[in-house]
Amino acid sequence: MAFGLELIDWPRPWFAGWRGLGSLTSELIAEHGNICSALNAVHRFLLANDSSGSTGLLKDISPAHSAKSEGETFRAHTRFAHQIARASATLTLGSGGAVEFVSQSELPAEIAYEAFIFATKRIPTRDNPHDFFNGLCWLRFPQAKSRLNFLQAQEITSQGVSASRGPLRDALTLFDENVLLLQASDELWHALQARDWKKLFGKLRDEWQSAHIVIFGHALLEKLVTPYKSITAHVFRVASDVDAKDDQALDVWLAANLQPDYLATKPYVPLPVLGIPGWWPDNETISFYEDKKVFRVSAG
Repeated sequence: MAFGLELIDWPRPWFAGWRGLGSLTSELIAEHGNICSALNAVHRFLLANDSSGSTGLLKDISPAHSAKSEGETFRAHTRFAHQIARASATLTLGSGGAVEFVSQSELPAEIAYEAFIFATKRIPTRDNPHDFFNGLCWLRFPQAKSRLNFLQAQEITSQGVSASRGPLRDALTLFDENVLLLQASDELWHALQARDWKKLFGKLRDEWQSAHIVIFGHALLEKLVTPYKSITAHVFRVASDVDAKDDQALDVWLAANLQPDYLATKPYVPLPVLGIPGWWPDNETISFYEDKKVFRVSAG
């Protein structure tokens, strides 16, 4: 019952920080028979030991629904909207404690994924690498994940579910799925913003040794199970005064800094992650960075 997890090569540098939690959970899957039960077992252990953990997958209403089912869908959305509104009155940051992983079959087809999690504190989980990494992120960064879920649910309540998510929900989805957290010097960050690849990976190459990197996005982690050159992260800068090597401190800082107005600006910088020094053997030669299809010099 590996569910594709046997392909994960935990010693890879991009899985740093995930190895202990991930390998433990992987071992428990054989015992429990599915991913959500293994995640719950680890979660109970973490809570019992007072420890931190150290898609945008919306279920839209099917156009094939009958008039009767559409009425049921409306009532279900209304019920969940009331639950979200009541919880929103007191929730400002995610507490991160009281969640449970459940089978995907418990998610009603007519309810948005994020709304369901917020209203029930249950996380629908499939037996695949994508949901496995999502579950690990809930365990490692519970406050940040709860905060992202709160903001998504709040937007669903105020804007509803439609084909277009809007700028804030787009930014939240990007963060949840594809963000890489980076704490680095001003000079390195400015070179990244400018897409000055020659400086970033040439003159400043040694500075990457003192930078701190955490892959947060669970879809990004999933992609890196079978790495390829063009995998690109959305980089979010971590303030220099945060102890980014302390997961709990980083989690608290993230939850406090995930603010709607700021996130709606999509404050991310693209980075082809296999260009990070030490992450991929081929990037030891400068020609690796001359591939303009991957290391683009403009937003286009």
